[in-house]
Amino acid sequence: MSNAPSLLEVDQLSVSFDNKAVVDRVDLRIDAGARVGLIGESGSGKSLTAAAIADITPPGAEVTGSVRHEGRELVGLHNRARHRLRSGGIALVSQDALTALNPLVRVEDQLAIPLRRRGVARRRCAAEQRDLLASVGLDDAERLLRGYPGQLSGGQRQRVLLAMALATQPSLLLADEPTTALDPTVQAEVLALLRALTTAEQPAAAQPPSLLFISHDLAVVAQLCTHVVVLRAGRVVERGPVSEIIAAPKHSYTRELLEATRSIGMPQEVS
Repeated sequence: MSNAPSLLEVDQLSVSFDNKAVVDRVDLRIDAGARVGLIGESGSGKSLTAAAIADITPPGAEVTGSVRHEGRELVGLHNRARHRLRSGGIALVSQDALTALNPLVRVEDQLAIPLRRRGVARRRCAAEQRDLLASVGLDDAERLLRGYPGQLSGGQRQRVLLAMALATQPSLLLADEPTTALDPTVQAEVLALLRALTTAEQPAAAQPPSLLFISHDLAVVAQLCTHVVVLRAGRVVERGPVSEIIAAPKHSYTRELLEATRSIGMPQEVS
């Protein structure tokens, strides 16, 4: 195993409200090019873990421990450093695109925000926006850019959110249950897109981001990720390659999650 630092190193990360830990001393490593699933039932702390990594925890949250991205400590950043973090490095795609997007602002204006933060010149924004929409599988860019989020389908809105995240050219993409609200067909399309965007299926000139994929569904994680971290009541109870976890889960909670997804049909291979 290489001694080089991981892209993301999380050590003893805790998130508390009124002195009660909701995320409790979580350790996590994500290497460059990795696709890691963070899995657990509702209330397990997985979304809050992602929020702490992205430095967008809700008011009243006390974050302790260490989160290092490319060797740089993120816990306790000042405002200017937070701005740089959100302008590149780490990007979050949430599960509720309708809430995450401003319903009163055209898509082109919302997609322009991360581009301007990255320093893209105004005259280049239109071309960059079209390219971003094409990269997430959206045709008819001119019509979509002029529209409002409420005029788009659920799948289109989720792809726009993904395009906004990619606009920052992140090295790490956090996807918080991005397919939960989608029908099965669109869900499969978005999962395939996430896989393509975070692997060598991208053009060789582009370094694809690593992925932390948050989900309650082990079957979905198995389709997309190579490694999994299992979270229960804010604590990590098991971790390892997805294929090994599926074949021989060691913790009773992981076995429960696996049993809950057997009716869906687990994939035979994870590449």
